[in-house]
Amino acid sequence: MTSRIGRIYSGASPDAVRRDLQPLLDFQAGGLPLAEVSRLIDAHLLPHLMQYDRAGFQSMYNRIPEAGAALGAQVALAHNQGVTNWQVSPGGAMLEEVCCERLCHLFGLSGDADATFMYSGTYANQEALYLALHKRAELEGFNLGERGIAGFRNPNRLAILTSPDAHFSIDQSVRMLGLGEQSLIPADVDAHRRIDPAALRRTLDELNTTRDVVCIIATAGTTSTGSIDPIGPLVDIAHQHDAWLHVDGAYGLSFGLVPELRPRFDGIADADSITWDPHKQLGVPIPNSVLFLNRKEDFGRMALHSDYFNRESSSEPNPGLKSPPSTRPMSALALATSLLHQGLDDVADALRSPLDAITQLWEHLLDQDDFEPWHTPETGVLCFQHQPDHVADEDRNELQTFIYESILREGRRSISITRLEDAMVLRVLVMSSTTTLADLLDTVADIRAFGRSFPTEARPRKDDT
Repeated sequence: MTSRIGRIYSGASPDAVRRDLQPLLDFQAGGLPLAEVSRLIDAHLLPHLMQYDRAGFQSMYNRIPEAGAALGAQVALAHNQGVTNWQVSPGGAMLEEVCCERLCHLFGLSGDADATFMYSGTYANQEALYLALHKRAELEGFNLGERGIAGFRNPNRLAILTSPDAHFSIDQSVRMLGLGEQSLIPADVDAHRRIDPAALRRTLDELNTTRDVVCIIATAGTTSTGSIDPIGPLVDIAHQHDAWLHVDGAYGLSFGLVPELRPRFDGIADADSITWDPHKQLGVPIPNSVLFLNRKEDFGRMALHSDYFNRESSSEPNPGLKSPPSTRPMSALALATSLLHQGLDDVADALRSPLDAITQLWEHLLDQDDFEPWHTPETGVLCFQHQPDHVADEDRNELQTFIYESILREGRRSISITRLEDAMVLRVLVMSSTTTLADLLDTVADIRAFGRSFPTEARPRKDDT
């Protein structure tokens, strides 16, 4: 295997990590000096943390905070402000309100748009689906917050359409909202793994007499392949059927900050809601997620007042009226200081680099006899199979799993694996602007090396049975 890079984490097994962490959890009546606590962290925790800034980290949507974001996070931690209410933090509450206004403008949303910070994209998606249900309930003449889904004439008819490659948080959301996974209907996708608008229209026609479509979810940067669904056509289709159009742009929306990529997001200003995770592409500390609404008044469906907090008579800004947590951190500060420090031109440059690197990898693999790219990359993600001659076709899925697990155990790099239709495919993601084609080719070399060690001789073939 290549050894140009060091380990990006210990490579230890779960049992070994559990054992190593025990000294950090050995709580006693007497305390320890901070120097000793720091030593325990260095010795027992840090070796097992993933090093997101290493060239070999090519698997998930994580980054080390950049300098501007780190400054804002330090200030937020030092003051520990809860920002959902003016009386708890006047500066923190107003900072979030003004930051949300600026973000709406930055992404070209309408003057009526608004936003709220969230703990994660999962919660943003869940709130968006709740608001979609609330709108449907109003069309049927009742308040969802008061009567719940039992107020619908037939809750089993409620349906949500989305890509089969949508994030699993959509499944979590329908579970938590009481709709169940039976409410999810997969939309057909094209060769680029994008929702096919023509096929979606046919599906809606077929469902017309049996289901009530509450929401259509477009994904701007699917988790598996990074594909961007055609937002504009999907908005038109959704609104023609009185359905809510939500865009899960947790990963991909950041690319809307790159001027030449903005046409890929045409129509987003007409979407009813949008999820965005600055903690992914922009290197802002977790938690840092945002939910945008095209009409700020739609946040009114979330508002809950009390006699002591978020009082109905209060005229000051209370961001907590727009989303469930009554306590959350000053996440807006780290995002604001990051954008202020980097400048929008440098942010755009940093977002271009992963696209360039992954496109170069795709072009390289197209010329390799033992690799097959599974799609044309649209963002910083590429899925492919390693297909060496010595491995039979029926064993290719198992080979990809073997390679993935072998790389993970070695601890020198991190890639991921996913399933597209019936195929297991390896998946490489570039998040850092410092990752180069040379780094990705090192990964390809490791994949080939582990592929050569895949046991084949003792494996029974289908024609042996």
